[in-house]
Amino acid sequence: MSKTMKNVNTFCLSNVIVHLSIVCLLWQCNSKAVTYVVHMDESYMPRVFTSQRHWYSSTVTSLDSATEHVNSSILYSYENALHGFSAALSPQQLQSLKETPGFISAYRDRAATLDTTASYTFLSLNVSHGLWPASNYGQNVVVGVVDSGIWPESDSFKDDGMVTQTPPKWKGKCQGGQRFDPSLCNSKLIGARYFNKGLLAAHDGDDDDTKIGSNSVRDSMGHGTHTASTVAGNYVRGASYFGYAKGTARGIAPRAKIAMYKVSWAQGAFASDMLAGLDQAIADGVDVISISMGLDMVPLYEDPVAIAAFSALEKGIVVSASAGNAGPSLGSIHNGIPWVLTVGASNTERSFGGTLILGDGKRFSGWTLFPASATVNNLPLVYHNNASACDSSTLLSQVARGSVVICDSVMDVNQQIQQVSLSAVYGAVFISSDPTLFETGKMTFPGLVISPHHGKNVIEYARATQPASATIKFQETFVGTKRAPTVASYSSRGPSWECPWVLKPDIMAPGSSILAAWVPDLPAAQIGPNVVLNNEYNLLSGTSMACPHASGVVALLRSAHPEWSASAVRSALITTASPLDNSGKPIEENGELSPRASPLAMGAGLIDPNRALDPGLVYDTTPQDYVNLLCAMNFTQAQILAITRSKAYNCSSPSYDVNYPSFVAFSADQSVTVERKFRRSVTYVGDGPAAYTARVSSSNGTQISVSPNRLVFKAKYEKRKFSLTLKSEMKKENAVAFGSLEWVEETGTHVVRSPLVVVPTNFVFNP
Repeated sequence: MSKTMKNVNTFCLSNVIVHLSIVCLLWQCNSKAVTYVVHMDESYMPRVFTSQRHWYSSTVTSLDSATEHVNSSILYSYENALHGFSAALSPQQLQSLKETPGFISAYRDRAATLDTTASYTFLSLNVSHGLWPASNYGQNVVVGVVDSGIWPESDSFKDDGMVTQTPPKWKGKCQGGQRFDPSLCNSKLIGARYFNKGLLAAHDGDDDDTKIGSNSVRDSMGHGTHTASTVAGNYVRGASYFGYAKGTARGIAPRAKIAMYKVSWAQGAFASDMLAGLDQAIADGVDVISISMGLDMVPLYEDPVAIAAFSALEKGIVVSASAGNAGPSLGSIHNGIPWVLTVGASNTERSFGGTLILGDGKRFSGWTLFPASATVNNLPLVYHNNASACDSSTLLSQVARGSVVICDSVMDVNQQIQQVSLSAVYGAVFISSDPTLFETGKMTFPGLVISPHHGKNVIEYARATQPASATIKFQETFVGTKRAPTVASYSSRGPSWECPWVLKPDIMAPGSSILAAWVPDLPAAQIGPNVVLNNEYNLLSGTSMACPHASGVVALLRSAHPEWSASAVRSALITTASPLDNSGKPIEENGELSPRASPLAMGAGLIDPNRALDPGLVYDTTPQDYVNLLCAMNFTQAQILAITRSKAYNCSSPSYDVNYPSFVAFSADQSVTVERKFRRSVTYVGDGPAAYTARVSSSNGTQISVSPNRLVFKAKYEKRKFSLTLKSEMKKENAVAFGSLEWVEETGTHVVRSPLVVVPTNFVFNP
């Protein structure tokens, strides 16, 4: 399916959505060669070939004889994420390839979507105790960031205080290119590679579209620099966004090492390039893969993240991926892959703004990110009925020239900002409760956004006082906002289209207004219609920003618990996540109605790094468990082989019931009682004997029972099995019921929590 490509928002690349190229539609109408990702069964490789690449090259070369005027060569040979290659093939060549021994499947290349000074304190990371000191701040763990490249000169990537030696298993390198010399790598940035053959093949002959900027790992978009510094940036004093968020910037794992794999370019990101980057990251020996991009509505057996992540799982590499920015609609999530840590975005307790001071001394705090210390001091304050909509720059100039104007909440604030920017007004007070402003908004004019409640008081003052006056102070940072976190409105919601039987997202992490490194050559802010400002740090919002927070915590856990499997790490993060905000109440969704957040919005809740260090119990899942799920989903042998690359797995025990630390059931009709039984196994990772008792909670009349309801462990790594039975009758149409199972240690030390949700089937199985 092909969709129209959306415009790129320079200020928030995490919200970029690059849809399937229109070129794909044109390809269907002629015999021009197009790029395919091809899966092969390596057991068919003749012994005469010395390598898989040799075999693939020979196979593709042999296809040329079947087609006149078409000469093909492989773009990439994949040997880790999958067994196969990518190449530009004509329809005739593709048909010939399908008859070649060892052929499994082939599908067209696709385009993907790109989805800090205080985040660590919000996550309770501190130097005195917990995960930071226990992990030595992630020392010598290698995080592979698959993104848009990196700006190596940023202070966030200096190697001050870093261990000079690289891990013994590290096999990567720094690849030189345009404006990127390998010497730019150091003890922090130890790997740098770029992949654009798929992009270039897609734009073959289109010179205008192949101006890709620096043909190297150097970042020309800013997205990769921002995510890399969020996950593992070094300490940088005095970082800020034009006076906002002042402090010492640092990544979540500040002593971890970074390897950048550039697969995203200004013209898009293609599956063949993504696979090549992921394949190389696995081969290089990274410990964690962080990828803040994904593909929409793609089956698991054609999803490059899913395919590569399965190989990573087998090698103990945790893959952390962004959930997407298509919220708040249910079913909007991407990267809903069972064996991946899928991360949604939350808002935090920190906000940015300023203060409105009226002539009578009354003060009102509000939101703004105006990127300068503007002089709006004791100016006339005007509220004019004819101009209060702030929808005409001409009218505003007539009635409020040289003044501060009050703009009613009657239209989109961004449109009002544009009109006042074009007028002779000196300042503005915007009245709005739009939650998206505080999550992703930018302020290009000396203005402040206040709530409708405060707006009423300000309007009354302006009407009753002659002359009314106002002063606006900018560049203020507020900490301690109550009812935080909330689920960001843009964060994509489950259930997963790819696999609805496993709850996604898994957890959420800070994603709104995250301060991190930026490309100094790119705009970071704007004043009015024409003045563009640069900065070395930028505030961005999106699940792209949440993902590296989780990836950083994974890196810390990898250092503290190198013996844990990838599934155990993911389980620890899920079962220790908090479903409560900083007021002790259930987390809510961001918005005017602020409904209680369901697991489809926040997964298990906000990631809690220190509790994840010592989870008590983990749900460990094997690759065969996931294959059993694929078998139950009626995947063909070829489709399963495209993911697993091996015939060692079998379909002798197909099951939707994966040993996952969450539970999903489906309701077909509000009048029909849902009954579902789940079977799980938990592994004890504590010290000494322990006993746990089951505690359940539910909503909408859902009944939950657990057998046995008490688990006793004598020693570390012992396993115990239990079953959970759920009965639920939906009282309302399209209602989502949810609850939780908690295994509570009888000493009170550990609480191992798993979310549970009942989803209407029409959210999942109807197009």
